[in-house]
Amino acid sequence: MAKKGARELALDVLNRVEEQKSYSNLELKSVLDKADLSAADAGLVTELVYGTIQRKMTLDFVLSQFVGGKKLQAWVRNLLRLSLYQIRYLDRIPERAAVHEAVEIAKRRGHQGIASMVNGVLRNVLRQPDAWEREPQGDLAERLAVTYSHPQWLVRQWLDVYGEETTRAICDANNQAPHSSIRVNRLKTTREALLSHLQEEGKAAEASALAPDGILLAGGNAAGTSWFQKGYCTIQDESSMLVALAVAPKAGMRVLDACAAPGGKTTHLAERMDNQGEIVASDVHPHKRELIVQTANRLGIDIIDAIVSDALELPDRNLGSFDRILLDAPCSGFGVIRRKPDLKWNKTPQDVKEIAKLQYELLVRLSSMLAPEGLLVYSTCTIEPAENQEIVKRFVAEHPDFVLDETLADDMPQPVRDKLDPSKGFLQILPQDFDSDGFFIARLKRKR
Repeated sequence: MAKKGARELALDVLNRVEEQKSYSNLELKSVLDKADLSAADAGLVTELVYGTIQRKMTLDFVLSQFVGGKKLQAWVRNLLRLSLYQIRYLDRIPERAAVHEAVEIAKRRGHQGIASMVNGVLRNVLRQPDAWEREPQGDLAERLAVTYSHPQWLVRQWLDVYGEETTRAICDANNQAPHSSIRVNRLKTTREALLSHLQEEGKAAEASALAPDGILLAGGNAAGTSWFQKGYCTIQDESSMLVALAVAPKAGMRVLDACAAPGGKTTHLAERMDNQGEIVASDVHPHKRELIVQTANRLGIDIIDAIVSDALELPDRNLGSFDRILLDAPCSGFGVIRRKPDLKWNKTPQDVKEIAKLQYELLVRLSSMLAPEGLLVYSTCTIEPAENQEIVKRFVAEHPDFVLDETLADDMPQPVRDKLDPSKGFLQILPQDFDSDGFFIARLKRKR
């Protein structure tokens, strides 16, 4: 059997995601682990998969202008989507090459009739480039949904909350490729020292303007480097790095990280504590507990006690009280769509309602474990008020022994302070604000 090229492997992933309703990142990893590809081809497969999923609605709108109501087999539709994505969004791939490869794949997987149809559709698109500029029908939400390739219900929801200008900016940011960032392990080195080392190696690296422990890194896989393996850094988004600053742990404290896997925020807390004190890190899955342990070992951290537990059951385990609690709650994930494009297509309004119920229950349960004068940080990687502001406002209203901590801004870097209203006691980062993940952070203080 002939070795499959990058485009055909990408098609395999897209077909599996659609047929099995599986996650693209897992299917992509499975395919790449088995394929013997160069770094460039592996990168192309990744870009084709994520990009095609990301732009699916826009691609289907253009495709509909050329196939009408014709019923297409799922793999044929995915092949056309994949090819249109290359034609429209990948400048480095010649249009003729994209069409030729699509036709060859159609011949191998189908028959001459399918190959001719694929060839005809793609060449018609090339002859009519204005198809990409045609205005979709419908109201504003329907038009934006097609233009920016987002579910209509989600666009409509953002229009209600944020207005048109901000909604357009959110959607546009979600369609941009995420950049890579690493967090310096301050137990082993400094940001300046690691930056210098990276630049000496010829890496395109610069200090993050958003996160004091962050470095932006262009290209490459940091996890495969010697400085990663030796524990000088770990991979983490800049917005996520702000959570440990909000928790503001100090050496010697007892800290609970209630939903800790894979351990990025947990280990950041430990580094900020100079590896002195105690952190109980909990996750409901045993294999994810192991990820926390592995990360801590690699970074040289030994104050983390990783346990397996449902976070709702933690108050029943006689763990005592904590000076700091981090609840990085399960959420819809709508702040990380650029990293996980499947999210926007797989979630529903009902999902948001159900996760919000769990989030509030978690917050109520875990708050009982906080010591007087202690701080509890509630964070999510979503931008939905129902999962964020509404949760913490309701909690404070129903729990008079807690207040939103208005000093949160004091522990944030200047770029964040410039956007944060201190009187609110919480921070909502949108994906376009700093070209990082969308994130929500609130800090609650327990009175005496």
